[in-house]
Amino acid sequence: MRRSIAIGLGVLLVLLIAFRVSGWMAIDRARAHSQAIEAFPLFSANHSGKGSGPEQVRIQARGLEFLGRVAGFGTDGEPVLMLHGFPESSRMWQPLLVAAADAGFRAAAFDQRGYSPGARFDDVARYRIDELEADAIAVADALGFDRFHLVAHDWGSVVGWGLTGHHADRILTYTSLSIPHPRAIGEANADRGTPLYIRIFRVPGLMEAIFSFRGFAILDTMMPDTPTEQVAKYRALLSEPGATTAALDWYRALDLTIGAAVDEVSLPVLYIFGNRDMPVYVGEAPRAAQARWLRGPYRSIELDAGHWLIEEQPDAVISAVLEHMQTVGRTQEQGEPR
Repeated sequence: MRRSIAIGLGVLLVLLIAFRVSGWMAIDRARAHSQAIEAFPLFSANHSGKGSGPEQVRIQARGLEFLGRVAGFGTDGEPVLMLHGFPESSRMWQPLLVAAADAGFRAAAFDQRGYSPGARFDDVARYRIDELEADAIAVADALGFDRFHLVAHDWGSVVGWGLTGHHADRILTYTSLSIPHPRAIGEANADRGTPLYIRIFRVPGLMEAIFSFRGFAILDTMMPDTPTEQVAKYRALLSEPGATTAALDWYRALDLTIGAAVDEVSLPVLYIFGNRDMPVYVGEAPRAAQARWLRGPYRSIELDAGHWLIEEQPDAVISAVLEHMQTVGRTQEQGEPR
């Protein structure tokens, strides 16, 4: 018995060492991603853009600097701001940025706190939801957006739902990809407790080792429908010192009662989900429960997809989002959900 335990501990130790060594080798200490960002222009109030875009720019807000992607500027089109999720970046929105600009919108997305090298911190508390919401509003201000359409996915959707409650006066419409209203998630999973994967993600150091193993090979497994070159960009971002920890610190800073901070939403809401996504968040129970918290025009669209909606079903997502933003005036006038 003792020998079996000793062998098991020895194997575990070898695995831990292998993970640590592999992770150490995967770190880009030359910071190639950060160096590339330095070459991008600073966004200014008179920015006119280069064609429909998207153009990469540096956006200064709250004393921080965010990598942004902008398209359709130089027009008076309605603004739309896009928030990415984990472990992606604003690059995920490129197809929608182009389509929105072509449809007459001024479209922007940015690498959020922790993902942008110029907005990265060692303190877990700096990744609380209120900080992330404040970043989004400050970036919108820097872009010259007064009231804007908001589109978000995954963790970006969590931030987005918070914005619908705390900054409703700034938002024209809200589109959430994958994540329903936080109150609905809480109600549907009241007896489950915190999902296991979140508990694992909150363990310091553990997921850093798993993610960086074999040069962040887990990204290819997680996102099989995402173009290889796009995954390579995520790998470059996350491989810089502290970047993976910063992305995971969103989970570690999470107040597990976040749903209580988001009340009824009167804004026009579009919810898009994949029928092969995580049932704890996207299952029938949270989808049904969310209707109680949405008082404005509301539409739900089911796609034959998993979690990575815009990568798996880009045409369907883009068409639905554009229709939602373009027709909201008519929908609000009718005063009834579609």
